[in-house]
Amino acid sequence: MKNKTLLPALLLALFLSNVTFGQEQTNPQQSPKKELTQEERQANSNLEQEKKAAEWVATLNLNNSTKEQRLQAVIVTHLKAVRDWNNEHPGTIVPAGINPTTGQQLSDLEKQIIAQSSMPKTVHENLMNGLRNHLSEEQVELILDKYTIGKVQFTMNGYKAIVPDMTTLEEETILKFMKQAREQAVDYKSMKQISAIFEIYKTKSEQYLNNNGRSWKQMYKTYTDAIKAKKAAEKVAK
Repeated sequence: MKNKTLLPALLLALFLSNVTFGQEQTNPQQSPKKELTQEERQANSNLEQEKKAAEWVATLNLNNSTKEQRLQAVIVTHLKAVRDWNNEHPGTIVPAGINPTTGQQLSDLEKQIIAQSSMPKTVHENLMNGLRNHLSEEQVELILDKYTIGKVQFTMNGYKAIVPDMTTLEEETILKFMKQAREQAVDYKSMKQISAIFEIYKTKSEQYLNNNGRSWKQMYKTYTDAIKAKKAAEKVAK
């Protein structure tokens, strides 16, 4: 949806978030923080990954400490592998060139994604096999949702708002695309990278709708026009 499917509530949330960050000021009288060594930064990062894994597994309510510890180990191993590959293979290692789809020069984000996508496939396979060895498919999906902050459901809600008469087949097809995006996205470190992976499958979804009798451009216009009309009516009512 190329940044078009963001719902008004999200836009407001992002705006408020930016305002908050902009208001954070550093007290000039505070003593400067001691710069951490590489070993200290690595140790802090490891603790963050372990905390994250523990929190994710806890949401499953497994009530089995042995299984929980094994799952945490699987997730931590994967998180660290993704982090390390990202840090050791920056986008700068990718030569300048063009995106063969758009013809535009590769952006920094595209270079980062290319570099990250060269990570050994075994990293992903070990994660998925490790999760499926201990969890049902539904539980596996819950963990993948944690990696991607619930982007599958959020994106599906956006599509349903824009295509209110979506058929069962259309919903199943687009949901399949979003789940493919989610599983692929877990191998990327930053939310910008994860969002870029979802954009690939959003484009596929919109092409699917266009190829099956829909006009994505028209549906989106109808949706945004309705939002504008509602806002205008609310303003008049005030």
